[in-house]
Amino acid sequence: MSQPARAIVEPPEARLDDVAKRIVEILQQDGRRSYAALAKEVGLSEAAIRTRVQRLLDAGVMQIVAVTDPLQLGFRRQAMIGVRTDGDLLAVADKLTELPEVDYLVTTAGTFDLLCEVVCEDDDHLLELITQRMRRMPGVVSTETFVYLKLNKQHYDWGTR
Repeated sequence: MSQPARAIVEPPEARLDDVAKRIVEILQQDGRRSYAALAKEVGLSEAAIRTRVQRLLDAGVMQIVAVTDPLQLGFRRQAMIGVRTDGDLLAVADKLTELPEVDYLVTTAGTFDLLCEVVCEDDDHLLELITQRMRRMPGVVSTETFVYLKLNKQHYDWGTR
């Protein structure tokens, strides 16, 4: 018996005022900026900034995280893996998000159903991940791995609209 189709629901676009947009843009440039410095730059009180930042975090509009260089942390292999599926695409996506090596997963239209970025300790770790866990998942038909040779650019400061 086939599974019922699940609707893909896009998250609602956040309606940000100019102050919220400015806060996001400043934190994209320097996520360590203090509430006091933000308040001075935006023209609000420190308490108001703290509240607005928390609302942006709670709404999922932004995250404040340390972006690391995996090589310097002992992870010698990064790759993008194209995944072709059969059956319930969203169930496969849900299972892939549970893998700790997966740091980025998108549903796509084209040759692959999913694109999955992974961070592994070394080639043996990557091989085990693909052959023993990913390819054995129900619904995974095939994978194609694109090994990263060099990280040329990784920025998250695209601003707001």
